[in-house]
Amino acid sequence: MFQTNQTNLNLMIKKYSIYAFIISISILIYACSEDNDDSYAPVSPVTVDLTQVPYPKLSDYKFFEGDLKNQIPSLDVIPYEPASILFSDYAHKKRFVWMPKGTQGTYQGDDQIINLPEGAAIIKTFYYDNVLPSNTRKIIETRIMIKKSTGWIFAEYVWNDEQTEAYLDLAGSYQDINWIDENNVTKSVNYRVPSEVQCIVCHKEKEVINNQEVTVYTPIGIKPQNLNFNYNYGTTTKNQLTYWMEKGYLENSTLPSEINTVVDYNDTSKPISARVRSYFDINCAHCHKEKGHCDYRPLRLSFSDTGSSNGLTNMGVCVPTQDMQDFDPELDKLITPRRTDKSMLFHRVNTTNEAFRMPLHGRTLIHTEGVAIIEEWINSLDDCR
Repeated sequence: MFQTNQTNLNLMIKKYSIYAFIISISILIYACSEDNDDSYAPVSPVTVDLTQVPYPKLSDYKFFEGDLKNQIPSLDVIPYEPASILFSDYAHKKRFVWMPKGTQGTYQGDDQIINLPEGAAIIKTFYYDNVLPSNTRKIIETRIMIKKSTGWIFAEYVWNDEQTEAYLDLAGSYQDINWIDENNVTKSVNYRVPSEVQCIVCHKEKEVINNQEVTVYTPIGIKPQNLNFNYNYGTTTKNQLTYWMEKGYLENSTLPSEINTVVDYNDTSKPISARVRSYFDINCAHCHKEKGHCDYRPLRLSFSDTGSSNGLTNMGVCVPTQDMQDFDPELDKLITPRRTDKSMLFHRVNTTNEAFRMPLHGRTLIHTEGVAIIEEWINSLDDCR
C-alpha cells in the first residue's frame, strides 16, 4: 500500500514539474514578444566616446565583427558607395557609416553633404588585391572622420603587416606596393598614407562665424547626388537613400522626390558630358569650389556648377590661364577645345610631377582611364568664339 501511494506521489510531482516548466517557458516567450519591452533587442557593440576619440587602435571602436581584416560591419554600421569613385592610385575602398542610436542625418541639398549628427563616424578602408609576391589582399589604411560638438576630426589608422590591427598615425608615411590589376598587368606605387595636414587640404572649407572667417572640416562623398542608386547589401539590393531612411539614418520629410544625380564615369553608355562632370565632381570639386582650398582659381567643378548655364566656363573651357608660371606658354587656356596639347587642365591631370599635378594630394600615378574621359570630352567641344 505504501509503495503504491509513493509511486502515485512521484507521478504527481513529475506531472506538476512539467506543468511548471511549460508555464515558465510561456511567460518568458510572452515577455520577449511584448512590443513595449526591448530589453532583448540586439545592441550594437560600437563605442564612440567623444571624450576619448581618436582611440589608439581601430579595433577599439568595434566597428567590425570577427577578424578585423574581413571588414564585416557590426550591427548598425552601414556600408555605402558613391556612384563615381575618387581615384586613389587604383586602391580599392570599403566605406561605412555609423550614427548613435536614435539619431539621423538630414537632407541639405542634392549636392550638399548630408548633415550627420554629433557622434557620427564615417569609415573608409584602402586596400589592394593580388599584392605581390603572394597575390594576397593587403589593407594599407583606414581613415575615420568623427563629428564632435566642435566639428569633424580626423583619425588615420595604418595597418600592421600581419593584417590584425591598425594603429593611429597622423604623421603620414609611404608604402611600396606591387600588385596585379584586373587586366593581369603588374603595377607599382609608392603609396602615400596622408598626414593630418594633407587631410585638411581636401576637407577644409571657409566659414564666417561671428564676423570672422574660420576653417572647418567636412566629409566629401556623402551627398544625396552620390548615393541615389542601388547598392547590393548582400541580403537585399536597394537604393541607398531609401535604405538609410528605412534604417533610421536619414530623415525623409524634406527629401525631394527627384534628385540631380551624378553618373558612374566609367559607364560608357552615359553621355561624355555627364561622365566628365561626374569625374570632376568627385575628384576635383572639394577644392575647386567657393570657400574650398583652390577657390582663388576660376574653376568651379561641382556637378551642380557644371550643369548650369555657364557650366563650360566653370570647367575652364576657353578660360585663359592666370598667374601660372613655369608652364609651357602654349597652355594658354584651362581647356582649349579639341586641343589637349593647349589645355592646362589636361596637362596637370596627365603628369606625375608633384609640382604640377592635379589633384594636389591623393594620387601619385596617372589615372589613365580618367585622363581618357577628359580627352574624349575635350575633343567633343566646339571651338572658342
